[in-house]
Amino acid sequence: MDFKPINCHSIVKKITKKDSLFHGNYCVDPYQNCEFGCRYCDSSLEKKIYVKTNAVDILKKELLSIKNGMIIIGSVHDPYQNAEKIFKLTRSILELLKQLNFPCHILTKSPLILRDIDLLSQLDCMVTVSVSSLNDQVVRIFEPDVPSPTVRLQTVQTLRDHGISAGLALIPMLPYIVESEIESIVKAAQNVNAQYILHKHLELKGDQERLFRNLIEEHYPHLLPDYDTLYENDFNPRKEYIQKLNNALSEYCKKFSISNKITV
Repeated sequence: MDFKPINCHSIVKKITKKDSLFHGNYCVDPYQNCEFGCRYCDSSLEKKIYVKTNAVDILKKELLSIKNGMIIIGSVHDPYQNAEKIFKLTRSILELLKQLNFPCHILTKSPLILRDIDLLSQLDCMVTVSVSSLNDQVVRIFEPDVPSPTVRLQTVQTLRDHGISAGLALIPMLPYIVESEIESIVKAAQNVNAQYILHKHLELKGDQERLFRNLIEEHYPHLLPDYDTLYENDFNPRKEYIQKLNNALSEYCKKFSISNKITV
């Protein structure tokens, strides 16, 4: 993977619409693009990782000029991808948030976050670890360079064992592939003491749509007609399908006594 250091002029992005999923007011991404290569994510389309080497200095200036609020770290690009082992920008950002007393919500797929338990335990923070499937074969197709689902679940368990607020995200929900797993995923979340399980449907647009459809054609060719119908003239699946998924997840969350949203 090619790392390219860059200077950013701004790093805080204000969330203008109410964020009912992650409850964020601002978002910060210390890296641009992502090494994990998830095949449903346009953050992985480019094979060069831009490292915002002046991120902490710019962030400090911006945080001193804005109203206190929840910072989402890793809203687009994983803040604990392998580049973090080298550059440690995410850790430096957490140290600054502690200093300035800003709360944060970290989104990741990586157990590298456990390196920073000492900081996390001193912050007003929560961590959401995402999975798309517990099936190793499915994961190899759609998330070939990501730590295994077992490792990600263990990461949530370790965070909770250290008293850190943490949950699981079933994001994105892969149509006609993940439905049979929803119950087992919710049960797995309960087993690792996750405080919640979030979910969101798969969006398909631009180059991401073309590459994802190529993947479906290669591994699940029988599903192509279903995808054509489901995403007809839209990057979102049909509303009735989304509602069906929402109902199923809500039902299993009730069964296993776990929240299907973050409660604050």
